[in-house]
Amino acid sequence: MPLLSSQIATFSRQYAHAPQPLAGDSCPSWVTRGANFVVVVTRAADGDTLARAHNPDEYILLLPDTPGLGATVEAGAERLEAGADSLTIVPPGASSVRIRGGGLVARIFSADAADLAALADNAATYATPNPDVAPLVAWPEPVGGFRLRHYRLADYVKEGSNMRIFRSCKLMVNPLLKRTVPRDVHKLSPHSHVDFEQGSLALSGTYVHHLRYPWGPDMTLWRADEAGEMDSPSLLVVPPKVIHTSRNVGDQPGVLVDIFAPPRLDFSRKGVVCNADEYPMPPEAAAA
Repeated sequence: MPLLSSQIATFSRQYAHAPQPLAGDSCPSWVTRGANFVVVVTRAADGDTLARAHNPDEYILLLPDTPGLGATVEAGAERLEAGADSLTIVPPGASSVRIRGGGLVARIFSADAADLAALADNAATYATPNPDVAPLVAWPEPVGGFRLRHYRLADYVKEGSNMRIFRSCKLMVNPLLKRTVPRDVHKLSPHSHVDFEQGSLALSGTYVHHLRYPWGPDMTLWRADEAGEMDSPSLLVVPPKVIHTSRNVGDQPGVLVDIFAPPRLDFSRKGVVCNADEYPMPPEAAAA
């Protein structure tokens, strides 16, 4: 039978259409979802406020490396100042982000933020769920309980790696190092995932995303390879089993963020998660 819409990749060219107003925010945003996550991207100006009256779980705030960009983040009785090139995990409940300077800002939610999932530009894609996607199951609560947790991304650069992987109870985010030159076409990394989607969020530059769908026994149902080019901001959502790789092209630096939900076991077991000491693995997974 033909593929479900949720088994076909989403190419969300957010830059090509107008953002929408969101409750609690003083400026509009682009909203795109995967099966288990929702990505909200905002081109915010100085003084803009992004607020959630009662988010059901944690979300992740990403401030790119934009000169002058910053934010005051409040949740419960806590308050912190976040600078550019940073990642903040915001606890459940009420929260607000007041922008300093201006620029693109990304917030990443689990799909349990149902109000945002319903507003996604590709919400209809998930009217019928993809049976290949594993369910969204929360990992254990963080050590010391839910609170604001802030990370300067420059502190987590490791020689020989372009990855900086962080996890919360339901999300895993990898803000890759900025690519200042086009990716070498002789050194790509085509791969696929068995039971989870990958979101690739471009916050700067132009990317060509290459996709190859698996072949079944009925040749009439095969899909041709894709090579979709997108500027920024944009989000590619790759379904399970689809072979994919991405490369930045052109003169602008490439800034790409990989998104998964729930957290990936393979990365977690390799010991490459930067905040693993704060967010435990499930006992059965850690023992495996």
